[in-house]
Amino acid sequence: MPLVDVTYASSVPESCLRELGAVLPHLVSLAVECSEEPYDGDLRPGDVEVRFRPLGPLDRSGLPVVIEIRSKWFAARAANRQERVDALHADIRAATGLVDFGVYLSLPVAAWSQGD
Repeated sequence: MPLVDVTYASSVPESCLRELGAVLPHLVSLAVECSEEPYDGDLRPGDVEVRFRPLGPLDRSGLPVVIEIRSKWFAARAANRQERVDALHADIRAATGLVDFGVYLSLPVAAWSQGD
């Protein structure tokens, strides 16, 4: 289950953020798909969590939008993580028209429990 944090500047239009929120679950799922966690195209509650946070007055950022993704480490994901994040960046750009943004993919050793 990927966790996605989107940090954005006040100059980013709300319509752009809404569009990001609509496309990120699917695009991130494609980007981190692997045999241990296959993606069947049918997202269910808890599959991808997307959170938005505006830059605060003390934050420093060179980009108007930074998308940080944390998804459980698997060898298949780690082996080509740069290719995955480069493809995700291109897919986000194609889907939203967003140009000036960064994508950070982190693959920590982790566990997830959602219950029933």
